[in-house]
Amino acid sequence: MAKKRKPNGFLHCEQSYKKSAKIRLEEFWDVFKKDDSVLVVINADPDSLACAMAIKRLLRYRVKYVTIAHPNEISRLNNVEMVERLRIPLEKLNLVKLDDFSKKVMVDSQPDHLKEFENISFDVIIDHHPVNREWYARYVDIRPNYGAASSMMVEYLRAAGLKPSVALATALFYGIKVDTQDFEKDSRLADGISFRYLFDIANRNLVRKFELTDLRRTELKYFSIALTELQYSKGRYYSHIGRVRSPDVLVIIADFLNHVADIDWVLVSGIHNEKLIVIFRCDGYRKSAGKLASRVFGHLGPAGGHKGAARAEILLKDLELTEYEINTQTLKRLTMRHMK
Repeated sequence: MAKKRKPNGFLHCEQSYKKSAKIRLEEFWDVFKKDDSVLVVINADPDSLACAMAIKRLLRYRVKYVTIAHPNEISRLNNVEMVERLRIPLEKLNLVKLDDFSKKVMVDSQPDHLKEFENISFDVIIDHHPVNREWYARYVDIRPNYGAASSMMVEYLRAAGLKPSVALATALFYGIKVDTQDFEKDSRLADGISFRYLFDIANRNLVRKFELTDLRRTELKYFSIALTELQYSKGRYYSHIGRVRSPDVLVIIADFLNHVADIDWVLVSGIHNEKLIVIFRCDGYRKSAGKLASRVFGHLGPAGGHKGAARAEILLKDLELTEYEINTQTLKRLTMRHMK
């Protein structure tokens, strides 16, 4: 990745995928000195958590210390399970003093992704998301054609001759699985190579536990409500669950109902933060859940998604309905006339 200073003060980074992993590693290491205190900033999810762990490993013995900080609440149980079982040390970004750190690293994100990042001057930016602008930093490695930033970090570790610990390999393995959606999303050969490298090192049973942990014991009651409220009509399932602690449970229930044979559509709704949340599922073959969500609710608020899965979030006041007026029959009435 050749670099040249531009007059406007930004560092221009030409993407050069021919640059070797060893050269990238040396340029990354050149940013740091022995007396540096390093802050790694992430928007916490499996991929970014794994990458932050990898950076901490790469900088061990090369700097004084490394702290990982994030602005977002980690609420998804899969992610909570990952953090707890792998004992990932984390700090909330608003509780750390930026002036305490001589170097700052951003990984699996870019400074314009969240407003909390805007006033931080980063020395290193490593990411796999599309580039919206040029970034001023001493070292930038952005490769949008990679499915996961974890795949990039595996290349850094291998170039450094560092075999990851079981915990680090497990995190990176899970990060690649999540961000490539088990390689159903866009990815490249490099993702597969990194994934295969980690395969025999990672604890795959633990990864399976992360993937399966998405319900609290207190949320099992929602399944009972969903099945009690369930209505069937012309190959379609409808169920309104009422108030829920988290919209994630609606997704889990919709996915569960989508396993039933001879069901073309699944629509599950609930109320969270004074919004009606509707989850759409179908086979995505001759149907499009995203188009249906947009047709039904697009004029009222955020609504859309992919062919097989979609979501709508509509303020109750915009529906001109109270939560007591919404039930499974209401869900059916709102959506049925838009379905072919």
